[in-house]
Amino acid sequence: MIFIKMQDQKELKERQEQCNKHYGEFIPCGMKKTKTHFRYRSGDDMKKNWLILICVTGMGALAGCAQFPSGGEGPLVETAACTGSINVPYGLVEVADDTLLKQVVQPAGKGGLCDAKVFKVAQPLTVYRVWDQANQNSQYGRWWSFNPPAGPVGTYRAANAICPEWSALNRVKQCRLKVGAEIVIGPGQSALCSNNLTYPQSATNQVFVPNDTRDPKNLKLDVGDCLADAAWP
Repeated sequence: MIFIKMQDQKELKERQEQCNKHYGEFIPCGMKKTKTHFRYRSGDDMKKNWLILICVTGMGALAGCAQFPSGGEGPLVETAACTGSINVPYGLVEVADDTLLKQVVQPAGKGGLCDAKVFKVAQPLTVYRVWDQANQNSQYGRWWSFNPPAGPVGTYRAANAICPEWSALNRVKQCRLKVGAEIVIGPGQSALCSNNLTYPQSATNQVFVPNDTRDPKNLKLDVGDCLADAAWP
């Protein structure tokens, strides 16, 4: 409620009559004092102002829920649960191996997997790997996929959270998993790259194959029967 000190009842009545005449009906007027006169606002005007304020506030709250898009810049915003699920093809048997899981399940911003399970290979399933031709030792790396890679490169990077400094992604290799090998499958974790580039969690499943390529003359691989490499994309 707004209280206004007036000199007498006559002045108050005159002011109210002016307000009624202006708006065409009796409306209690809120009065805002200036240096030489009073300015009147109707109750409807005040309601409109409140409505605008509520709408702007609501839109601001919704904007605060937005997250950075794939390959965006800025801080990572993650939900408590991982994005997507673990998709298991026929020919694998789930096993327990906490040591292997700890190698690949990483916190936000570190890449790797967000959630994962370990499986033993029962059939020689086909896997694909996109690698960097400038680093020949990376062709038998640890990160693979059950699905043939599809471009463009930027889309593939975002889906698999692969920072540009990690690989140029210009060659593709196709092999088969060796029966008896243990692998890890799960959706990707977010990655914080150089120059403040970020990739969010991804529902795309990645396959971790623990190949040991530290000694180029003595490779210990869980893949075989590989086809000739091809340029990609």
